[in-house]
Amino acid sequence: MVVHSLCIPRFPTVSCSISPNLNPKHFQSTPNPQLQLKFHTTYRENIRYLKTLGIISNKNSNANKFFSAETLDRILSIVNFLSSKGFTDFQIQRLSFLCPKIFFSDIDTTDIEPVLDFLTKDLSATQDEACGLVVKCPDILFSDVRFCLRPTLLFLREIGLDKLNSPTSLNAHLLNTRVGKLTAKIRFLESLGFSCEESSRICARLPAIFGYSVDNNLMPKIEYLVREMDRSIDELEAFPQYLAFSLEKRIVPRHLHLKERNVIIPLHKMLLWSDQKFYAKWK
Repeated sequence: MVVHSLCIPRFPTVSCSISPNLNPKHFQSTPNPQLQLKFHTTYRENIRYLKTLGIISNKNSNANKFFSAETLDRILSIVNFLSSKGFTDFQIQRLSFLCPKIFFSDIDTTDIEPVLDFLTKDLSATQDEACGLVVKCPDILFSDVRFCLRPTLLFLREIGLDKLNSPTSLNAHLLNTRVGKLTAKIRFLESLGFSCEESSRICARLPAIFGYSVDNNLMPKIEYLVREMDRSIDELEAFPQYLAFSLEKRIVPRHLHLKERNVIIPLHKMLLWSDQKFYAKWK
């Protein structure tokens, strides 16, 4: 029987005095009940700790029967590494819920560290900001710094985006998007007649556009703007936020309301005003 010492600072552990040269067979042939009890107590404490983080299900009362000491040791090494990088227990619990493969895949601390270094060094994020970005998009831990994260950061900065270190869901997912997908939106806007510079400005003012589907989101709104509202597509450069509003719930109802009253107002007044202000103004 191989003796493992899997201890976490958060739990009091019972020290075991075992000679490093002790032969495992000798240990089996001369069992020490007290020593074995100390080992199993430490193992149960580690299992209990991982349950509090949601990494091991609380519903499984016999969870310790399904985890070898080696597997448990690997999971704990990931947990301890994340803790050393500033992740709180609550954040680790969120990661275990949102992306359990962090703890149950072949990912290693040597795979995670370059990503966290990228966030703090290339992105100039504080430790808290870096942790926040990871929690917003846990899959970023599986991204390649050289071929994905760094080129994406350079592209976003080139088109004028800043404050990417702010731990928002949008920033986290943007950073984890490959450049090819980002440039596809620039090319789409260019196909509508905008120059590369104009397209970049539109995306910089509405970075959420990078996550919108062309067929299911952008194109229907653009077609409605031009065909049904009889407006120029150039208005998108002045108010790209038009593309962020719901076509069915915001754009169409307000356009029809104004059309019935023969009223034409700028897009920003049509869409930015609250329902109360809008419908009170245009009764």
